[in-house]
Amino acid sequence: MIQSQVSQSMGHLALHYGAAGDAEAAATLMRALGFIETQMLPLTGGNFYRFVVDSAHAARGDGIVYLSAVPEAQQALTEAIHASLRIGQGDEHEAVAGMRAMLEADPEASFHVGFLVESFERIEALTLDMQQRAQDDPLLKGRVSVRINRPRPGDAAIDAQLDASPAFASVTRYAYGRAGIQVFVETDLLKSGLLGDAMVLEFDYVFPGQDSHILSVVEL
Repeated sequence: MIQSQVSQSMGHLALHYGAAGDAEAAATLMRALGFIETQMLPLTGGNFYRFVVDSAHAARGDGIVYLSAVPEAQQALTEAIHASLRIGQGDEHEAVAGMRAMLEADPEASFHVGFLVESFERIEALTLDMQQRAQDDPLLKGRVSVRINRPRPGDAAIDAQLDASPAFASVTRYAYGRAGIQVFVETDLLKSGLLGDAMVLEFDYVFPGQDSHILSVVEL
């Protein structure tokens, strides 16, 4: 039920990096993804950052992404979980492999955060840049991966635009809907999820003039 009299927006998101030495790499990733840094506080346990989604939100109370080191208590709990499940060991609990397999097949199946990109040119450039950084960037190489979903085929104009794109022409994965692109950036620089070892940031683009699209209707 839509309550038209209610007006609200997403205020802020708090993200965490792991070791203090990963602070600048995590901040570099956020800048590369288009977030605008408005503040950095050097703290004992690691830098604290404030980012916004675009320049229009620089002084607002919404559209904010905070980035700081994982709190000690949270890190201790994560380490206890890893020890209990024998993560990374030969006798690792089978549930861990099942979880990782699910996320490999569908990066949006568990906790993640999505951001809407306003132009095709921007999401194309973001995708190509992240793919390049994942291979060559001194701070991000080996710490970032990119997966892409094309919209379900059927719109000739959209299909042709994607087929002509260096970022999306070879994509064979399809979204749960039409008229939109999903780009998933997974990184172990950000710590989240049940295993506390990585995070997925999703970047979406919806083609203009579409009432039914990946973010308005889910299709099975």
